[in-house]
Amino acid sequence: MAAEEFSISVRVYIEDTDAGGIVYYVNYLKFMERCRTEFLRTLGYHKPAILDDGLLLVVHSAQVDYHRSARLDDELKVTSSIVKLARTYIEFKQQVLRQEELLCSGLIRIACADVALMKPRALPAHMHQQISQFQLSQLIETQNQG
Repeated sequence: MAAEEFSISVRVYIEDTDAGGIVYYVNYLKFMERCRTEFLRTLGYHKPAILDDGLLLVVHSAQVDYHRSARLDDELKVTSSIVKLARTYIEFKQQVLRQEELLCSGLIRIACADVALMKPRALPAHMHQQISQFQLSQLIETQNQG
């Protein structure tokens, strides 16, 4: 795992699979969302989709590639790394792996929106700052390892 990645483990349950015991394609997106949610939780956001001041974090776009199938009872590693931090959105590169085998990869853009207007709004300053600090600390850690 690269230093700039955040990861969680996910076990595949019967509810995640189709009749053939293979993970249903949309569930990879659910696994990725859990990973992003847990990442934000580590920064102190206990309800990460709902921010103060009437703001929400919403999926703006998702580009997903499916490489291999996960199966019932597999233990998966789901990773998340920040590709871009902008004023109104965060772009994550995410992967779902079985051991080191890449099963699914995605580029997910999460936008900050005004809940009443459903229009883009700037990320809260404290969140932007925390994510920037996380990126900086991970960059320093990576450089110290090299």
